[in-house]
Amino acid sequence: MPIEPIQYGSTTVLRFSSAPVNALGRALAGELAGEIARSGRAAGVAALVLVGDGRCFCAGADIGELGNDSGQADAIRALMQALDASPVPVVAAIHGVAFGGGLELALACHARVAARSARFAFPEISLGLLPGAGGTQRTPRLVGAAKALSLMIDGTPIDAGQALASGLIDAIADGDLLEAALRHADSLGGRCIRVRDHQAPDEQAQAALASARQAAGTRRGAGAVAAGHIVDCVEAALGLSFDEGLALEQRLFDDLLASPESQGLRHVFLGERAAARLPASLAGSGAHPLERTAVIGAGVMGAGIATALLASGLPVTLIDPDPAALDRAVARIDATFGRDVQKGRLSSAAAAARMAALTATPRLETGVADADLVIEAVFEDMAVKRAVFTALDKATRPDAILASNTSTLDVDTIADAVRDPGRVLGMHFFSPAHVMRLVEIVRGARTRPEVLGSAMAFARRLGKVGVVAGVCDGFIGNRMFEEYLRQAYLLLEEGALPQQVDRAMEAFGFAMGPFRVMDLAGQDIGWSIRKRRAIEQPQRPYSRFPDKVCELGRFGQKTGMGVYRYPDGRTPVVDPEIDALVVAHSAEIGLPRRAIDDAEIVARCLLALVNEGARILEEGIAWRPLDIDVVWTAGYGFPAVRGGPMLHADRLGLPRLLADIERFAGGHAGWTWQPAELLVRLVRENRTFGDLND
Repeated sequence: MPIEPIQYGSTTVLRFSSAPVNALGRALAGELAGEIARSGRAAGVAALVLVGDGRCFCAGADIGELGNDSGQADAIRALMQALDASPVPVVAAIHGVAFGGGLELALACHARVAARSARFAFPEISLGLLPGAGGTQRTPRLVGAAKALSLMIDGTPIDAGQALASGLIDAIADGDLLEAALRHADSLGGRCIRVRDHQAPDEQAQAALASARQAAGTRRGAGAVAAGHIVDCVEAALGLSFDEGLALEQRLFDDLLASPESQGLRHVFLGERAAARLPASLAGSGAHPLERTAVIGAGVMGAGIATALLASGLPVTLIDPDPAALDRAVARIDATFGRDVQKGRLSSAAAAARMAALTATPRLETGVADADLVIEAVFEDMAVKRAVFTALDKATRPDAILASNTSTLDVDTIADAVRDPGRVLGMHFFSPAHVMRLVEIVRGARTRPEVLGSAMAFARRLGKVGVVAGVCDGFIGNRMFEEYLRQAYLLLEEGALPQQVDRAMEAFGFAMGPFRVMDLAGQDIGWSIRKRRAIEQPQRPYSRFPDKVCELGRFGQKTGMGVYRYPDGRTPVVDPEIDALVVAHSAEIGLPRRAIDDAEIVARCLLALVNEGARILEEGIAWRPLDIDVVWTAGYGFPAVRGGPMLHADRLGLPRLLADIERFAGGHAGWTWQPAELLVRLVRENRTFGDLND
């Protein structure tokens, strides 16, 4: 049952349950409000204690219900009113987490007792929202304006010790949490200490408000609007009555909830969770934990993958035939953890434990003998990778999963190198692998469902966002990125300059424009891929401009020069030599240059993404449009406030996009732009990409 009342003398404990994290949906909020009213008025009851069942108190509102007219917001607000109206004190007994609406629930109680391991946060700003159930009004009344603003605008969790010191909670239970909460309830003697009746501490409040308002004014991306609204609400908590401040909070929350920014962020939030849930036909039922891991290749990517595995508490064997490469990789991993120690994110003991779990060896046969999972991260060359897999087939256990970190190559061809291709798949980590959240899990034609399910569970264990992709050149992300880049190069040939293209895409919201991305990744990597594709796909036209950059030895940041110069090794500086190369290239191919505005740059680059995304859906490479959106927001810097390329396309309107493709079609140098059949069909049927997510 969702709520279980248990009597302890004159105190009733209300244990509420909504697996897995007791999210406050409309149904639970309504039942909890009703039970608080009933139990609080029952004869002989002097206090109530709220306890969350399972692993936490309450992780917040049910995001899936937000904004869908379920009545959730009204039900949660009615729950808070029921707590305010309770004739007996209500104590929150908090374990695990009290996040968002869960923290607001605790604040609406009359006292809060927490386990020492409990954590507290208002993460709503990451969804473009503010606490909408009294959080902006109760928090400053308890902890003051400065701490309240920090909690709500930073969104960073604090521990029980910090919560107690700030006044957010009343006590920490070092022993049994329920017993401590019951004792605290007895100590109240029937007094209902309502936070709404507190006077907000006002020391240095105006300075805190001014500082937060200034910071909110310069914030970009997720939470930019919400941050300003949070400041408005905290200011109201200092100067208005509780009910007046609550009315403002609710109005601003509802405005944010309806905003495109919050809708995009919630789409990404829910999309990441949906992408992790596979039907049994894909994931199978025999997934097993992967504990012992090995990484083949001690380059930058191999070291990054090993770092990610070690950070998740896994033992790792790093294998490379070159002892010098192994030494460099071990030093790189050690330096990464060392920086975490210096920044206070990791203790010295924890860093030492991680390094102790790393074994580096040049011997593949002994290094992989007991591995549950082997991740190959060698040079992006089919012959090299097949040779590695042939060796792994002989050296690993028959039930070990073999994964390739390839970013573009055919996983089925790689799998042909082993006797049991059912245990082979792709695990395409993004660089730097210990930082980037995305992993494309590439399902080969013969990959067994339980192998796929095990890999997806493994990605979650690493704290990564796993998205299943089918086999094709580039999978989901890089295949779309290829068309995005193609369009960027064509724009250069027609009249734009690299800095203009980058500036336009960054103004749209991308973390980096396409030319900065390629300089960061390494221009030589793209060059190698283009050389391969020129042989395999000679009919596909390419701009020769990026090859000319590489022929000058300009491979990006790592060589100090790419499309940009990097005098300090990090900061891009526009190079007149490259501008001249662009102009000369246009003349060489006989194309008159013209003025191109930023709107055309953005439109064409996005059309390239969406059109190729539609083809990927047609071919079954991506299961759903939301998978594409997750790949691009988690791995390629697409602005999360826009929800991803496919949601953005739906918002613009597919008929408009189809008309734009026809308007821009033709191109030059043999390049043509044909709309994807799926896009044409959706327009004809008056449907959207979102309809395909159901």
